[in-house]
Amino acid sequence: MKEGITVDEEIKRYFRQMDRSFYMEHDKDKAHMNRPFSIGHGQTISQPSLVLEMTLALGLEPHHKVLEIGTGSGFQTDLLASFAEEVFTVERIRPLYERAVEKLGQAGFKNIHFRCDNGSNGWPEEAPFDRIMVTAAAETIPHALIDQLKEGGKMIIPVGTFGLQELLQVTKKEDGEIITKKLMYVQFVKLYDE
Repeated sequence: MKEGITVDEEIKRYFRQMDRSFYMEHDKDKAHMNRPFSIGHGQTISQPSLVLEMTLALGLEPHHKVLEIGTGSGFQTDLLASFAEEVFTVERIRPLYERAVEKLGQAGFKNIHFRCDNGSNGWPEEAPFDRIMVTAAAETIPHALIDQLKEGGKMIIPVGTFGLQELLQVTKKEDGEIITKKLMYVQFVKLYDE
């Protein structure tokens, strides 16, 4: 990273040159538009402005170990893996999982670990994580994810019922206390429990 440039500025710079169409099978000609698109299987690739806002709210540092719940197209994973030491990403839908593994491999990433599984369980054997990014909506914050967040860590998660949710920034303090901050209203697909 260049001297005098913050991580947030580096993230914004990188984000501006990302090719969103690389992670889309359909509507590639519309990839520049700031709106979500279907990636099949009832899932979406979020609008770029939201992907950027969520990433900035995470407060990434180069030494961080990050858990991502909902790999989806791999677009958000690309951004996380470019600014974290390691990313552990979980996708429950096998065709999306396989495609993301292929695409992120083509993009040259070596610091991403993939799992095809139910994301609400997190990735317990690799915990704790400095940061957790959840790209599907939970009705309540899953206890498994709180448990897997390192003390001093942060999680971004949409919480609410189907249709409209609050995007929360969850911080686990050094004494284990959980602080939540509402960032905005969002619409995400559902996070499936067991």
